[in-house]
Amino acid sequence: MEKIDSLDKKILEIITHNARIPFKEVAAECGVSRAAIHQRVQRLADIGVITGSGYHVNPASLGYNTCTYVGITLERGSMYKHVVKEFENIPEIVECHFTTGPYTMIIKLYARDNAHLMELLNNRLQEIEGVIATETLISLNQSIKKEVPIGLSDEDKAAIEALMARKNALVTDNADD
Repeated sequence: MEKIDSLDKKILEIITHNARIPFKEVAAECGVSRAAIHQRVQRLADIGVITGSGYHVNPASLGYNTCTYVGITLERGSMYKHVVKEFENIPEIVECHFTTGPYTMIIKLYARDNAHLMELLNNRLQEIEGVIATETLISLNQSIKKEVPIGLSDEDKAAIEALMARKNALVTDNADD
């Protein structure tokens, strides 16, 4: 992987807090041109550091009120690719990980309610060839969701926090008008 320098890290720290921030503001905070920011962000995407951008949808707003993690035990670990292909056909599954430990894999899925979850478990997941056991863990509340640490200097962190505070103050002031 290509080297990530301190400017790249500063850009990443800013845009991971607000993917919609204009490059003009990122450029001003970083002390470079908008074109430089655009080129850096494009390079970071091209080399796989930035893997996407967009909006996150609250599953509950669409009626998916139950977030569940399911430990899956397979008959043989070599069946993983086959099972993943089957999981890709179940839209409620949003993540799948091949793991060490007591399960061959762990998936994250969203269900509308417990009845829907039971239908997914009994009629979809457990019917897949090679799945020999499932263990279900229902998430009651997501307490933390964040990106991995980028590794900025304390000075850069302070500057970015000040930028975010100014931005939040402007939003609050405009909302009061």
